[in-house]
Amino acid sequence: MINIQSLEFHYPGDGFSLAIDQFDVAQGEKVAVIGPSGSGKTTLLNLAAGIIKSERGSIAVADTQIEQLSDAQRRDFRINNIGFVFQDFELIEYLNVMDNIIHPYRITRSLQLSPSVRQRAIELAEKIGIGDKLKRYANDLSQGEKQRVAICRALLPGPKLVFADEATGNLDPRNKGRILDLLFDNVAEQGTTLLAVTHDHELLPRFDRVVDFLQFHEPDPA
Repeated sequence: MINIQSLEFHYPGDGFSLAIDQFDVAQGEKVAVIGPSGSGKTTLLNLAAGIIKSERGSIAVADTQIEQLSDAQRRDFRINNIGFVFQDFELIEYLNVMDNIIHPYRITRSLQLSPSVRQRAIELAEKIGIGDKLKRYANDLSQGEKQRVAICRALLPGPKLVFADEATGNLDPRNKGRILDLLFDNVAEQGTTLLAVTHDHELLPRFDRVVDFLQFHEPDPA
């Protein structure tokens, strides 16, 4: 489902560099990425989703060469294939919870908003514990509630892949378990591939594989 080869990326001016000779994630696999803050874990998700472009190398996601797409094509590909749970949520503050959850259907013609989609949005919100907050605005929510809205939005279209950047970072233990159950249940039901960045090592036994991100940094010159 994901195949990265000979990838190189640098952020100009800050000394950050990322070099990945080979990185693969199989269809339906659940992979956790760990490593210290600033090591580039979020950068990997952004590269694979086509939010940023690599300087060189190959990134194939769902049999599509991401680096060969235009900005507009990468955006459409991401909306149609990837459910992204951003670390900072990326909610629209002036929209209510329901409108934030269905927002992907508002910004592309390839996703068709229908009564059944709205019903699924309601069911996801109820499962995740925010069914009573659908009419509240995003800027009136707690951090944990915002995180749950972001997860509902990512799961609603039934994406081929889910990228989760610290998806449980703002949740208490009870809600963390509920969120994880929802994520993993959807992965199992839909055959979805899950690539998750996490600092929470208690979660790691639930994944098929754990990747330590430090292996992808360019070595310092001798």
